[in-house]
Amino acid sequence: MRGMAVNPQRLTVSKTYKLFIGGAFPRSESGRYLIARTPNGDHVANYCNASRKDLRDAVRLARAAQPGWQNASAFLRGQILYRAAEMLENRRGSFLPELTLLGLDAKSAGRQLDLAIDRLVYYAGWTDKLAAVFGSVNPVSSPHWNVTSPDPCGVVAVICPDSPSLLGLVTILAAALVPGNAVVAIASEKEALSAISLAEVLAVSDLPAGVVNILTGIRSELAPALASHHEIQAILDAGGDPAVSTVLAEGASTNLKRVTTWHGNAAQWESEDLENPYRILDTVEFKTAWHPSAL
Repeated sequence: MRGMAVNPQRLTVSKTYKLFIGGAFPRSESGRYLIARTPNGDHVANYCNASRKDLRDAVRLARAAQPGWQNASAFLRGQILYRAAEMLENRRGSFLPELTLLGLDAKSAGRQLDLAIDRLVYYAGWTDKLAAVFGSVNPVSSPHWNVTSPDPCGVVAVICPDSPSLLGLVTILAAALVPGNAVVAIASEKEALSAISLAEVLAVSDLPAGVVNILTGIRSELAPALASHHEIQAILDAGGDPAVSTVLAEGASTNLKRVTTWHGNAAQWESEDLENPYRILDTVEFKTAWHPSAL
């Protein structure tokens, strides 16, 4: 109204960092939270400490969403990943402050964000090439066509690296999504904020709900449930914690779940070695079909 003064006592509306499960942003059912701090110990934000119940919910919704993602055309999957890159580019202004708050200088934050965008574009380009490059028509001594094709494992659990938090999450997510897997990701414990901001990007990138689920929490609490869950077909472990890796290997041995370890320091995550189609094969199963042919 005319003449009304702006309230000088107005408080800033701070961002609430929640989980990303089934395309929605719920709080943890446990009510627990963790605190993100600057390197000097200053409070930045609270974020959810996911429970095993949250994990089970995420796996259930990933399992429901995975067939639709697998059956979508390779071209469409690539377009959606490219759309995520576009949205990430458009939100540079919100990601850079988050990365610098937790200890990165402006140059390092900008480089990590650039590489994350470029990596999404790179893997988007592989969706409609994967079958042509790694599939085959096999010679057989019978009147059949024998065809081998790369198929997704199903639901893939991901343990993300602490550094680089955003680039590591984007790289491992993109590689798992290319062949048609659904993903349940456990974000960095030390730099979790950008993971939920990335979830906001994915939520508006035409990615079907449930295909990607991102949890923030304590890896050592969630690892046993990841390893023992029978609806998870593969685990990509990039966390770099030997104790967690041991728990995953021991738990997965009870249900023959595939566990692949992605090693790397910050410089290695930035290298071109991570732009490698063979990384996609960590969550691929090769299936062979026989078809009768005319004599």
